[in-house]
Amino acid sequence: MEDPHSCLRMPRCRGVDIEELSITQLQSHLDKKSFTSKELVQCYLKRIELVNPYVKAVIETNPDALKIAEELDVERRHSGMRSRIHGIPFLMKDNIATKDKMQTTAGCAALVGTRVPHDAAVVALLRAAGGVLLGKTNLSEWASMRASYYSEAYSSRGGQNRNPYNLAEHPGGSSSGPASALAANMCAFGIGTETDGSVMFPADRNAVVGIKPTVGLTSTLGVIPEAPSMDTIGTFGRSVEDATIILDIIADRSSIPKSQVEGAYESALAQRDIVKPYISWLANKDALQGAKFGLPSRRVWEAASNSIDYKSEYLALEKLIKQIESAGAEVISVDFPSAEEIISPDGWDWEYAAGETGSQLSEFEVVKVEFYRSLAIYLSTLENNKGRMLSLEDIVAYNIKHTDTEGGVPGTHPAWPTGQDNFDRCIESKDDGEAVYSKALKYIRQKSREEGIDAALMHEGSGLDGLLVPVQAEGGVACSVAAKAGYPMITIPVGVGDDGVPFGMGIIQTAWEENKLVKFGSAIEDLVRRRPRPTFLNFEADNYTYIGNPPKTTAELQDACL
Repeated sequence: MEDPHSCLRMPRCRGVDIEELSITQLQSHLDKKSFTSKELVQCYLKRIELVNPYVKAVIETNPDALKIAEELDVERRHSGMRSRIHGIPFLMKDNIATKDKMQTTAGCAALVGTRVPHDAAVVALLRAAGGVLLGKTNLSEWASMRASYYSEAYSSRGGQNRNPYNLAEHPGGSSSGPASALAANMCAFGIGTETDGSVMFPADRNAVVGIKPTVGLTSTLGVIPEAPSMDTIGTFGRSVEDATIILDIIADRSSIPKSQVEGAYESALAQRDIVKPYISWLANKDALQGAKFGLPSRRVWEAASNSIDYKSEYLALEKLIKQIESAGAEVISVDFPSAEEIISPDGWDWEYAAGETGSQLSEFEVVKVEFYRSLAIYLSTLENNKGRMLSLEDIVAYNIKHTDTEGGVPGTHPAWPTGQDNFDRCIESKDDGEAVYSKALKYIRQKSREEGIDAALMHEGSGLDGLLVPVQAEGGVACSVAAKAGYPMITIPVGVGDDGVPFGMGIIQTAWEENKLVKFGSAIEDLVRRRPRPTFLNFEADNYTYIGNPPKTTAELQDACL
């Protein structure tokens, strides 16, 4: 009898085991002619064919991928490589526009058949660098925007995306697809988007490195928007090096404010540092000698230390901190002065502000207004929009009309017990005054920047090299502070929790300091040594993986779905 897990064996590429190989290692094999880019694409497509029916990370593959790879092989022979990713296959979240034979839908059937006017800016950069787009990945539909209680990593187009370490668990959202596909070796790197946690959580839960850049460093032109003041495009790699190689390609250094380059640094050497390639900052554990990090205590590490569910994770992170100290770094306790004002004691909550949930000063007040307005602008640019999806109201109406598959009505689809209640609240926001929105935006920025991250980074008059934070054990609140601020963050794989799901250590910095994240992220990675490989526990799992605050009537709603 055939082993049901036989599909998990990684296809060899002309006899070469490519599982877990880095971008540099793959490029070395291409240079040595161990295999061609076309053959590499074929291997990854075969891997997707075998594993994706279980993980459901990929929504569709690119029908032109083999042709593109073949053309890049010819170009390599005749004129050499365009960049470090010449001929390297990657996957991208399905809310990033590609003007090709694939769809751009945010996982929603309502947008199937529409055509985008052009590639997203980052897609154009990756194509120009010689990357081979293998396909579009699954995500939490509409980037987790449509409901307050839902099955994480589910979309009507892609189904239930699962965690390759434990298929009964979710892979994190909303950029679940590129992270879980990369972890499962369906590609060499991945591209995702984040508003609040959507790169950090999936990276952390899939034992891959995620870099969430400063808002503005990577262009979001051509991305289905959620909140333009917070949206950013991030990179996933199986190492800091891989994630950084991609960041160098998609980063727009011209977006760095002139004052940051000229005014914030005293020496000419420091001025040059900010425009050096990020990959030049890669380091080993020796870089930790003399470094100084802060541990935000109130509402962050205190919450992690008190968590029963994440006790083993906390102990592992505590051990890593001691290793960092043994490597020569100083680690001190710090605080976000605004901690009690913007961080809920109950974990991640984008409606929490001014010390209470439901405040008109909250992040959600900003997001719902920006989403409603910016989505209409995006939809107006679409071609072949036969369904006339021109507003959020049109999307809501479509979901109601097709509620058996889209769950537009509460209680009609198990993935969305509350239907699309967040969409409804976004629509209601069109009647909110501009003053409410502006006040909330100013509030979350001030509390997360000057009274948050920037204050915590300053210690005795000098800046720290980063803030070390958990990503899951404290309820996901630390990365939410970075998201509100629009500041950069990286997460480094550390281990696997009691539930079989990976976890890591995050580092937060102030705006435009991605170089420090690369330097100290790679140094900590060198201490950890290597990421754990997927174990594919609960291989036949078919459950839904709910997150959010279940309403009192959830049981009745779910009963109605089954």
